[in-house]
Amino acid sequence: MSGPPAIHSSEVDLLADAAFPRTARLLKASDFARLRGISRRIGTRHFSAEVAANTLTCARLGLAISKRVSKKAVRRNRIKRIARDCFRGMRGALPAVDILLIARSSADLEQNAVLRAELAQLWERIATLNGTRAAGTMRD
Repeated sequence: MSGPPAIHSSEVDLLADAAFPRTARLLKASDFARLRGISRRIGTRHFSAEVAANTLTCARLGLAISKRVSKKAVRRNRIKRIARDCFRGMRGALPAVDILLIARSSADLEQNAVLRAELAQLWERIATLNGTRAAGTMRD
């Protein structure tokens, strides 16, 4: 009987890149409040993201999936799982920004593959931002 397969150091690096440690999460209410005041908003059909630069070395994600999206916690948690999983894959390619992801009620009715594709587009748009605060936005 043999043990589990050996993991090479390159595979460990890939697994570490796909992790979602505490340092990659928005946890404090003050972080969420700061984003509300200084962020740049990027929207898609099922999501709205508020993005602002941070002083850390990595991107951080906060989720806001309210009961307006769905009254059922199981359905809200599905959206959260999909968002976290998609963020894990793109975290290394994102600049040092804080992202507050807000789900729209239409996200509850959509298939997982559609949500993943839309989130991938959203992360790509965030990755290509050259400044996190656009001049002339309504939040001045």
